[in-house]
Order: sequence, then C-alpha cells, then structure tokens
Amino acid sequence: MLNKIFKLLIVCLLFIANNSHSQVKLPQLVRDSMVLQRDANVKIWGWASPKEKIKINFQNKNYKTITGANGKWMITFAPMKAGGPYTMDISASNKISLKEILIGDVWFCSGQSNMVHQLNIHDVTYADEIANANYHQIRQFWVPTLNNLQGAKDDLLAVQPLAGWNTAAGEAVRPFSAVAYFFAKKLYEKHKVPIGIINVSVGGTPIEAWTSEEGLKDFAAMQTTIQKNKDTAYVNNINRKAFRLNIPSDDKGMLGPVKWYDINYLPIGWKNINIPGYWEDQGIKDLNGVVWYRKEIEIPSAMTGKPAKVFLGRIVDADELYINGKKVGNTTYMYPQRRYKVPVDVLKTGKNIFVVRVTNNFGKGGFVPDKPYCIFAGNDTVDLKGTWQYKVGEIFVPRPPAQASINAQSQPTALYNAMVAPATNYAIKGILWYQGESNAGRPQEYEALQKALINDWRNKWHEANLPFLYVQLPNFMEANYLPEESNWALIREAQLNALSVHNTAMAVAIDLGEWNDIHPDNKKDVGERLALAAEKIAYGEDIVYSGPRYESSKIEGNKIIISFTHTGSGLITNDGEELSQFAIAGADKKFVWANAKIYGDKVIVWSDDTLQPKYVRYAWADNPANPNLYNREGLPASPFRTDK
Repeated sequence: MLNKIFKLLIVCLLFIANNSHSQVKLPQLVRDSMVLQRDANVKIWGWASPKEKIKINFQNKNYKTITGANGKWMITFAPMKAGGPYTMDISASNKISLKEILIGDVWFCSGQSNMVHQLNIHDVTYADEIANANYHQIRQFWVPTLNNLQGAKDDLLAVQPLAGWNTAAGEAVRPFSAVAYFFAKKLYEKHKVPIGIINVSVGGTPIEAWTSEEGLKDFAAMQTTIQKNKDTAYVNNINRKAFRLNIPSDDKGMLGPVKWYDINYLPIGWKNINIPGYWEDQGIKDLNGVVWYRKEIEIPSAMTGKPAKVFLGRIVDADELYINGKKVGNTTYMYPQRRYKVPVDVLKTGKNIFVVRVTNNFGKGGFVPDKPYCIFAGNDTVDLKGTWQYKVGEIFVPRPPAQASINAQSQPTALYNAMVAPATNYAIKGILWYQGESNAGRPQEYEALQKALINDWRNKWHEANLPFLYVQLPNFMEANYLPEESNWALIREAQLNALSVHNTAMAVAIDLGEWNDIHPDNKKDVGERLALAAEKIAYGEDIVYSGPRYESSKIEGNKIIISFTHTGSGLITNDGEELSQFAIAGADKKFVWANAKIYGDKVIVWSDDTLQPKYVRYAWADNPANPNLYNREGLPASPFRTDK
C-alpha cells in the first residue's frame, strides 16, 4: 500500500513539475506599463516548454509561434504608431495579461553615477520639479546593479527594489535618473509621444565593464583578464588572499562603556576644529582613520516637535550623525550630499548635542567646503558652520599592501553580461551615455574604448545607425590659474574624437560642474542638451544642437587663427567679457595665457611673449576657471588643443 502511495506521489510531483515548466515566462522588461518602440520591429520573447504553442493578442491582432527545443520563443510585431494604453494577452498552458502598455520612444540610458543620480538626491534643487511632476506617459525601468564574469545572461535578476515600469508622476518620480528625466521631459513636451527610459547605470564603473567580450576583441590585455575571470575558483582565490589582512575596527569612541555619541559622555581632551574644512588643512597631518566631531547647537522652541532636516554638505569618506545620542543618518561613501531627516522627537529646546563620526581611508578627510551646513524645520534654520571640537578615535596604521582584490563590477564585460545583454532584444530609439570619470586615470585608451562600445552596442541591437548621445565630462576639482596638463582634459578630448563615429552627438558640460563635487547638482541642463542633440540626430530636426567645435587652425605671423564648426548664428562670450582660457605655445610647448578675439566664425589667438606660436589650447584643465566661448544659441564650445 505504501509503495502504491509513493508511486502516486512521484507521478503527481512529475505532473506538477512538467506543468510548472510549461508555464510561459516573460523577461523582466516585458511587463505591465512598459513602453514599446514606435515605428520599429518590436520583439516580444520568453520561455516555456519545448514545442509549446505561444499565442499573443495585441491591438486586435493575433500572433503565434512554437518554442524551440531550448524552450525559447520570440514574436516580432510590425512597426506600430505611437499610442496607448493597450493590453497584451499572452497564452500557452497559462495566460498572462499585460496592461497599460504605451507605444512611443524608448531610450537606453547608461553609464556611471551621474546617470544613476536620482531626482531624489537633488530634491532641494529640483523641489518644484518633483512637486509638479505629472507625466504619466514618461516611464522608467530601473535595472538593479548586477554583474557576471562568466558570460552574457538572457534575463535580468527577478528581484528589484524598484521593480517594473514606473510613471513620472507624484512621488514615483523621485527614483528617476535626473539626467534621463529632464531629457525625457523635454522630448515629451515637444513631441507629445510616450517616452520610456531603461536606466542601466552603476556608479564608479569603467567603460570596459559595459562592453561585451566581442566588443573588446581588439584589447589583448582585457581579453586575457576576461578569460581568467571566467574561472570562479581563480577569482575566489584572489579575493581570499586580498582580504586576509583586514584588521577589525579599533575605534576608541565605540569601545568604551559610554560611547562618544552618548549624551552621558563627558568630553575630555577634545580640540577645536572648523566645519567645513579638511582636517589635514587644520593641523592634522596625513591622518587616515576615524575622527569624531562634537558641538552643542542651540535650537529654538519653534523648531522642536516637528520634522527637521540636516544638511551636512559632503563628507570624505563616510559618516554617522548622532543628535542627542540618537543616530539620525549615515552614509558609507564620500560622494552623496548629506541630507538627513530628523525625527520629531529628537530635537529639544535649548542645547542639543551634535556628534559626527567621520571615517577617511585616504587623502584629505573631513567636510567639503562650499556646501550647505545647517539644520532647518518649518521656516527656521540654524547654521552648523563654525568651530566644533574633535578627537581622533582610530588611526589606520599603514600596513603591507594586500594582493589586489577583483571588484567584479569593474571587470571587463561584467556589467554588459548581466545588465545590458538581457535588454538587447528590446527595441529602442537610441542610447544616452554619461561616463568617463572612472577611466580618467588612463585617458589614452578611452577614445578607442568608447568607439568600441558604440559599435558593440549597435551590433548587439542589430542597428548600425542607432543614435548614440553622450555627455562630455564637466569641470571638476580645484581650478588652476596657470596652464596645466590634465587627465580630465584628455578624457574630454577622447570623447570629442569619438564624434567621428557616425550618428553620434555630445553634450558639452564644461560649464555645469562643481569644483568640489563629482556629482554636480545641475542635471537639468545636461538632460536638455542631450535632448537637443536627440532632436538633431534621432528626430532629424534642422537645429543648432552643439556648441562651437574646433575644426582647424593656421598660423599667420605671431597669431594663430582657429576655425570652428557649429558656430550657429555667431560666436560670443557668454558673460560679455573678453575670451578667456586660451593658452598658446611655441615649439617648446610651454603654454602661457594668450589674448583671444572673436573675428566672425573664427578666434584669433596671440601673446606678446610667444612670437613664433605653434599650438593653442582652450579650456585645457581639470576645472578651467572661466571658459566663456559659446555660440549665440547659448551652447558652450568643447575644450580642445592643436598640439596632438
């Protein structure tokens, strides 16, 4: 009897397993509220049992196919006009009904952190934009950070923090990429066509991580790395060796019976220091470690009993904020601006103890200047700048370097395999790209890598003319008031040279950066300049979409005459002042600042100290002080040099 029951159970389990396997399954991108590309062959694909019959009904048309031996299936729709919302019914042994589908233009937006940065991170600058967002036909699909070293995946990870296609309306707009949102908004307001954003971006990642193995075929060293990384045992062994020298934290502020953030702690031996500022600039030499900051802040009664918010600028590297002994916020890396919400029960009338625990691993540590430092509630604000007290909690003692670990998401092909490859069946209008910061240390290879990426993605989407629009790196770091060499300038030059690839455009951002923030607040102008480029490249509008671009130069006596393309309705300085950031040199390439004057669609450059000039540079610096050459359409000239 038991034997019969066992056999029956096995049969039931097999039936359930077979039935479950036959269920039609869709890729993560194909779901409710998706935007499909208009005027293009649209693919819908998925998985089911081998030889399973698949039926789709969409816009009163029926489509049929049968899965292959591998269980995969694909149906291609003929080009469709913009519209919606529509419902799509997909059936096999089961039935899936997808609702609220729009047909419009889909843009694949990728790169590193400046493409990641959400509207929510810039919620002060764009508070009105967030409050008034009501664009139900602008939608974003946010792809979570994934990597794979073994090869291309055919689908995205199923579990996502922001799963699905989300609408740019109300609070749902906050997770939208700020650059992509302003790009989409500009296009939608012009064309009134649904806009889909597939955001596939990861902070701190190099361009080669986004390129396929085939796309990197001409880079021998990377091919070697790719093959090594396919061996999981090799990768795991490297990482075990790399991390075996890690030392547990020994922060005195966290070890005692009373922690340094506790309201019962009595500070002894603390010294004065200013916020903002780096501690290396205030008498603390070459310290990597943990430094605690403490100050009594007077809070008026009008600010208590209500939600408050603390702005702590930017802190290098990581921080924890405590108010009256309660932890109200922390950030684990240096880049985001610190904006922490303070619960209603934390502040009290009178003296409040503010404690910030700062951890720095290399370089200067502390609080970045020229950022907001304050606490506010309702209409009242208390300034947090000024003299605080500090005490060192831990010193990171230099130690023999461990073997370098393998950071998977920075390896060649890793992000392409897991995040890009699963999307290449999805029809798109074009690509937005904002990246380069992580390659700034090796700019010489960037031009070839960017061209390889463009061609690679076009090959993967089977679209040889797929519009590729990208952002040239903005100004960043300290301004040098003497001519200098610059890796960031070299990256910008590589990006400029990539325009030789057909059907590409570049948004110049040399005037949109911040010296002390690799993530500048101004994302709107970046997005709108990309939208302007899209109007020309993707939509065929007869417009001025680029600022002046270096074309050629000729030497006449002690002057060099520079010719430009994309001069629009004329060259100007955007501030009404004389041209600046032009440098000139003779054969020795010792550059000095030069005089420069606009003459028609040309610029004449000279210096009384360089009587036999050979070369000119413009805005050639990490952060040029005032690059003011524009066309009358308000678009800035790209930095350039003639001494290649």
